[in-house]
Amino acid sequence: MTAAEREDAYSPSTMVGGDLGRFIASYAEQSRAAYATCPDLQTLHYGQAETQTLDLVVPQGAGPHPLHVFVHGGYWQALSKKESFFAAPGTLAQGIAFSAVDYTLAPGAALGEIVDEVISAIRFLIMQSDAYGLDPTRVVISGSSAGAHLAAMATLRLGASERPAGLMLLSGIYDLRPLVGTYINDAIGMDDKSAAALSPALCDLSGFPPSVVAWGDNETDEFKRQSLHFAELLQQAGCATDTREVAGRNHFDIVHDIASDSALGGWLARLARPKEH
Repeated sequence: MTAAEREDAYSPSTMVGGDLGRFIASYAEQSRAAYATCPDLQTLHYGQAETQTLDLVVPQGAGPHPLHVFVHGGYWQALSKKESFFAAPGTLAQGIAFSAVDYTLAPGAALGEIVDEVISAIRFLIMQSDAYGLDPTRVVISGSSAGAHLAAMATLRLGASERPAGLMLLSGIYDLRPLVGTYINDAIGMDDKSAAALSPALCDLSGFPPSVVAWGDNETDEFKRQSLHFAELLQQAGCATDTREVAGRNHFDIVHDIASDSALGGWLARLARPKEH
């Protein structure tokens, strides 16, 4: 494909008439409502930079509780945890703690540095699990779009004992090479070498945790292909993988299913179950 064709193929807004505003407004509105229901919210610093924070809310009652960590999308250059808290009420209703992670946006940080920040956030939650009533063996990480990439890449770089119990990867991009030469890369500045190094699909996937790889039926062909291909690679590596195309969903609204009464919401509960011995 030409650069222009790749720009269209990797612009999910083309499938919704180019109007992202209503989806971002929905994220923000639902997140504000969720914050209002969480008086015990804690905003914590996992690093020294102003952007290196996360919001955490833990269910009432005796712990330790499983934890759902959400990593937002925005092509690594937009959005924040303030638009990412909408899944908290549905997560808490299942007896699972919830954390929305902030990270430095490009061009303020290189993509490799952003991956490192997400790793630091996960490690912080694991190391501080006793203090916050969390079960470090029952951590589920979810991410949407670029957040799915970050969740997968961070998991691959964590030590075996640090890896989550499971992942929910929604509408992700797992091979970054097609983005080089497109406007999407302007703020990120990848070359072919760095794009390959930061592509989960090009990494050794052995030992990757159980995962659900999902996308909406109203996605571009390239986003569908990327998800299908990554799921196939996980399966070939012997990893437990569930693959789902979600009817009636697009790149921007599938994320509302992660903690709802839906198949994806059910996956969250299953992934967070105690491990059988």
